[in-house]
Amino acid sequence: MAEFKIADLSNNLDIFNQYVTERTSDMSNLSMAGIKVDDPKLDALASQGGNTITMPFYQDLTGSSEVLSDSTSLTVNKITTSTDVARLHARGKAWGVNDLAQALSGSDPLAAIGNLVSNFWVRDSEQTLIKSLTGVFASNVTNNSGDMINDVAIEDGANATAANLFSGDAFVDAELTFGDVLGSIGGIAVHPVIYAKMRKLGLIDFLPQQDAPEQIPMYMGKRVIMSRHCPVVAGTTSGFKYTTYLFGTGSVGVGNGAAPVPTETDRDALAGSDILITRNHSIVHPLGVRWTDASVAGQFPTDAECALGTNWLRAYERANVRLASLVTNG
Repeated sequence: MAEFKIADLSNNLDIFNQYVTERTSDMSNLSMAGIKVDDPKLDALASQGGNTITMPFYQDLTGSSEVLSDSTSLTVNKITTSTDVARLHARGKAWGVNDLAQALSGSDPLAAIGNLVSNFWVRDSEQTLIKSLTGVFASNVTNNSGDMINDVAIEDGANATAANLFSGDAFVDAELTFGDVLGSIGGIAVHPVIYAKMRKLGLIDFLPQQDAPEQIPMYMGKRVIMSRHCPVVAGTTSGFKYTTYLFGTGSVGVGNGAAPVPTETDRDALAGSDILITRNHSIVHPLGVRWTDASVAGQFPTDAECALGTNWLRAYERANVRLASLVTNG
């Protein structure tokens, strides 16, 4: 049988693109935990043009009721509006055939390549989200007195005590920043160091998945997602500070845009290599925190720019932003 080449994808690009999009949605741990929610409205907004997406919303009703009287009319109040703003991310990646040589030996080359591409875009999207959260919580410290954060870490991390480490008490205190909607938490993202500590302490339960060999790690009824992208900051004296993120259900909105040419192939004849090029337009937005676009050098933000607090400003009331963080020394 003739060897399958990446260039052969050119006859199957529509099927390949659909496969990658569906596979990417299926594979995300954040999606499976109910944290990232694919929204058809955000899909449409991500495809409408422009690099920022404005999402108006009605603010909650405030004030107290009035005592009824036969001589005084009720005061007429108005409902107020505000806007949340998301940023469109436009990214691309190209691979030479040698990077995919092993996959190309499989019985279904299209699926093999698609799996690799899907894996890449899942990891890339979650990295962008974690970097965005770094910026969101930096803004929270500057503009909202850190009311979404429980920070028990010290700068001399090598001499941290139990009070400075991950614990049930510290986690519950981080939950309490949600206010009276703390029951909405669906999952937590932890650095591998924190995940290992939780395992050693016997804090994680593992639940079987139907028709899958992997088990689901759970903590206090919340799905645990391990991510090496969770922030690690060196203490000013010693040791490190680790950030754990708490997510409410549906706290991150996802929209799949429409890159004009999402996938194409090329061949470098002189080098004798086939090339696969993929592009992805998407929204990955922590709902309720407005993107300000205050510090972006290019047409689209880098992950480093997503991590800047100056690019974020809370739009919703605290109770309606389903995010919190816990900072510990381990």
